[in-house]
Amino acid sequence: MNFNVVYENLGFLLEASWLTIYLSFVSFVIAFFIGLIIGTLKSFKIPKVINSIFSIYIEIFRGTPLLIQLFFIYYGLPQVGITMSSHEAAIIGLSLNFGAYMSEIVRSGVNAIEKGQREAAKSLGLSNLHMLFYIVYPQALRVVLPSITNSYAAILKDSSLVSVLSITELTRAGQLIYVRTYEPFEIYLTLGVFYFIMTYLVALFSKYLEKRMNYSL
Repeated sequence: MNFNVVYENLGFLLEASWLTIYLSFVSFVIAFFIGLIIGTLKSFKIPKVINSIFSIYIEIFRGTPLLIQLFFIYYGLPQVGITMSSHEAAIIGLSLNFGAYMSEIVRSGVNAIEKGQREAAKSLGLSNLHMLFYIVYPQALRVVLPSITNSYAAILKDSSLVSVLSITELTRAGQLIYVRTYEPFEIYLTLGVFYFIMTYLVALFSKYLEKRMNYSL
């Protein structure tokens, strides 16, 4: 085993790791807001047409592979005049995919709050927005926090798929090093360690937030 190849390319791997973190974080934020809006709306009575559109979006992006979605966005959409950079395609693909999952997480969290609390809020004269931000969301967040943080860990790992768009994130960086050095064991072991460290830090942060929320109860 020759781990000198890892040491010699450590700077390159760290730079690629930052790009992985950036792409996954931006995608997560966008996916969260997509899920927050759609999940909340689906928890209330909305026009059937809008509800059907949301349901179709969720089923399509949950029922097809992320890799196919990325290929379609980056290589397929230019055929109808919609072009974008590889980074933009990666963020859009990850955001739409995980936004579909996030919407179901948010919907389940909002529905977990007793409807009696909503009715009590309305009887007190609170608007729907005040009811959501002061009563529903704080309680729902405690319910869905583990699922949300797990989603971010999943985005971190699934961001490896954007390497097919020629983005030099962590996985593609490892592939490029392997092509030059032919040292697969050392390189891919190192990639696994990098991904494990990132997802483990997310898990630790999740446990910290859960303890803080439980302490504040």
